Amino acid sequence: MNPENLKNLLDALHQQKISPEKALEKLATLPYENLDFAKIDHHRSLRNGMPEVIYCQGKTVAQLKKIIKSMILAEQPILGTKLDKESFRKLKPTLPKNSQYNEISQTLVIEKNKSTKKSGLITIISAGTSDIPIAEEASITAQLLGSQTETIFDVGVAGIHRLFNNLEQIRKANVVIVVAGMEGALASVVGGLLDKPIIAVPTSIGYGASFGGIAALLTMLNSCAPGIAVVNIDNGFGAGCMAHRINTLANPTNTQ
Repeated sequence: MNPENLKNLLDALHQQKISPEKALEKLATLPYENLDFAKIDHHRSLRNGMPEVIYCQGKTVAQLKKIIKSMILAEQPILGTKLDKESFRKLKPTLPKNSQYNEISQTLVIEKNKSTKKSGLITIISAGTSDIPIAEEASITAQLLGSQTETIFDVGVAGIHRLFNNLEQIRKANVVIVVAGMEGALASVVGGLLDKPIIAVPTSIGYGASFGGIAALLTMLNSCAPGIAVVNIDNGFGAGCMAHRINTLANPTNTQ
């Protein structure tokens, strides 16, 4: 339940459009609903403005079905991350028609109201084409939370002129997410060119000595460019959440 839903419920109760018993029924699962294998945090939007998100990897299809059903009944916007194509295929017959699955980012989005205006601007940059899945995860996350996003792909340091050709557009953003694997140098380059907060996302893309993203992670953590924060390897979701909060501070009218 988000703040708007709670306000509508209280208004309906005050105007005697629903009974106290009906209101109590709707509030019964606050602050969380116990499914035994999971405790669904319906109260999270009220506490920090962001709904609970489903990390799908490691969960069975049966568990995902129950979690999604619980969140739909609670009128929560749904974001599932790291949902592989086969699991989605099994889930699809039970999902609402407005469900959107992005195979590239492995994300599932179910929104009740998609007409909400997005605010501000977050620009997501990927060093290479292989980094796009994590960049898309960051973009979809921020959009669900209420931020406007744009993506610029394949502008890594191996062809640095591609980045320079897009700098004018990148500078319009309130916050920039830089997604890079291999040696992860792109975040430092961008950090030396912009006066905006930058969130660096190392990816697990790279040859053997990249150690599954550790090389990129260490490069980003050791950047000499100021104003760069780093999230974990392949954590596009975490970057999208942080970028949205920064973007919201730059656009206080965003009520998401």
